[in-house]
Amino acid sequence: MLTYKSGHKVGKGTYWDLSTGHRIDVEEECALTGGPSATYLRMPAGMMLLVGPVIGLLYVLCVPIIGIATIAALATGKAANGVLSLIGKSLSFGWRPKEAYLSGKKKNKKSAP
Repeated sequence: MLTYKSGHKVGKGTYWDLSTGHRIDVEEECALTGGPSATYLRMPAGMMLLVGPVIGLLYVLCVPIIGIATIAALATGKAANGVLSLIGKSLSFGWRPKEAYLSGKKKNKKSAP
């Protein structure tokens, strides 16, 4: 199994673009087509059929681990955000540097009975 980039001249065989899933069957020597970042893998179709279930098994095994890691990361982020918010509220003393009270703060008018 060898790796080829787009534009390389290759011989007869089956070439797989694993990023897009496209398969190219080459009957005689030609250049591989595709974008500048396209990478092809030369692999017989039978080998690809054998590798497919192994890749599926790895996917099924990794999905629960990824789910647990995602939930843990979200919970940690929420807890950290809550703690930082609490710290920020306790350190704040009501001063707002963007507001200017040149005539003092507005006072609530008490209504006379």
